[in-house]
Amino acid sequence: MNNNYLRGLWLLLVALAVLLFTPFWLQSACALSVLDTSDTVPAAAIKLVKFCQEPKSELDEHAVATLVEYVLKNKPMKEAALPKTWEATGAYYEFDTAVNFTNFLKYSYNKQIPSALTSPTSLRYSIWNGSSAQTQKIPVDWSTILPATKPVVIRGMQHDAITPDLTTGVYYEYDLQRTFILLSHKGKQVLITISKQVDKSNIGKKGVIIGKDDEWNYYYSNEPGSAKTGLGWVKSYIYDFFSVGVYVEVGTSQPMVRSGMFQWIRAGWSGINFAQTEHIIIGMKRYARNFRLIMESSKLPSVEQIASVYQRLAALPSYDLKQKYAALQQAQKSLAVQSGKIREGQTKKTDAYDKIPKEQIIEELMLEYFKIAIGKNSLIEKKQFLALIDS
Repeated sequence: MNNNYLRGLWLLLVALAVLLFTPFWLQSACALSVLDTSDTVPAAAIKLVKFCQEPKSELDEHAVATLVEYVLKNKPMKEAALPKTWEATGAYYEFDTAVNFTNFLKYSYNKQIPSALTSPTSLRYSIWNGSSAQTQKIPVDWSTILPATKPVVIRGMQHDAITPDLTTGVYYEYDLQRTFILLSHKGKQVLITISKQVDKSNIGKKGVIIGKDDEWNYYYSNEPGSAKTGLGWVKSYIYDFFSVGVYVEVGTSQPMVRSGMFQWIRAGWSGINFAQTEHIIIGMKRYARNFRLIMESSKLPSVEQIASVYQRLAALPSYDLKQKYAALQQAQKSLAVQSGKIREGQTKKTDAYDKIPKEQIIEELMLEYFKIAIGKNSLIEKKQFLALIDS
């Protein structure tokens, strides 16, 4: 009887959690059409995911051309559901950004410009991992390797930490296999980026979006669960994630880059996938909105200015970096308390930052510099921060 009672209680809790997560995981996909290409386009994307997984495999150039042609094609809808693959839910989304292709490469994929600067609502930080035998360096200047005929392939491993989810506040970290393919297609420059999660993520942790999401202020508790009322107990994971991004120059009257993103995700708890197509599209739209805002901003600093700040921060003594990082963490916590999102008693004492990678500290501080540069409010006092990087 006791076992039956516990099992019944467990099923009730799962059912309750599913209902509470409805806005997050169970968005209705009824309004979305499934990608109508006789499965040739999704199949081509999966071929490239497998190419990413298998370093010794040969690039399927027909699959590459299939995806590029689909992204360039005029469509009535810029979003669609993708067939479920490897038990993961999929979605496609595309958008245009008014930027020339060379600048797109320089800002988006540069080892001295953290990825979080061009995707601040998606990434907390992203570290290119050089420990793998297959890992190659990301070019400092992509223009020196723009291909004339044969595609250029760069492989590596990457550790990503993402920002809190819009509804639940849960955030995760995970490792990815990454592959970049730079090529020319019918006279147009193209970059294809491929990601495949290596293992399941760490356990989802409680985070808070402070104020408006477009202000890029977040609190990270380092505590498992969700900050959403009634879901603090949830032990969730991203079990799998894989994606293909196709970025191609378009337009004639002004420079333009079209981004076509194919993404699949399997996430939830107790091994159950609660991810739905609408949730994936919401995440891609969140990224796209801020990417366009940044790349089309008249206040966007030059690549050289951003790289110079990065180099100055990287040259600072470890003590100075950790002191500035501690101030940032305290500011995030204080703002979260002031906003009413968390109570003072809910926050744990801040631990020492000895175990936090230097690259992570630099990337999070760089976002504060970037806010100042493009006219947003920083959590670090402006004069103090600028004095630090100009010294």
